[in-house]
Amino acid sequence: MANKLMKHSKNVNGKWYCTSSADENGEGCIACGVCYGSLPNIFAEDENGEAYVICQPDGQGEISLAEEQMNACPVNAIGNNG
Repeated sequence: MANKLMKHSKNVNGKWYCTSSADENGEGCIACGVCYGSLPNIFAEDENGEAYVICQPDGQGEISLAEEQMNACPVNAIGNNG
């Protein structure tokens, strides 16, 4: 599970977040592009390709899509317990 103590500094406030690559527990973003490539209205990439949340999911449809990305993340860098 993503470490809510190691959030990417560009995440918007809210429940959903991406973890910084500086997370020493191995759950930091590796810039794979899965989330922001699939759901660019919720996730974006910084100058290093690392993901962060630009808009909190709104409504069950967006939440379901964000959950899909959370489950697809290869390093568990997406959290929703923020």
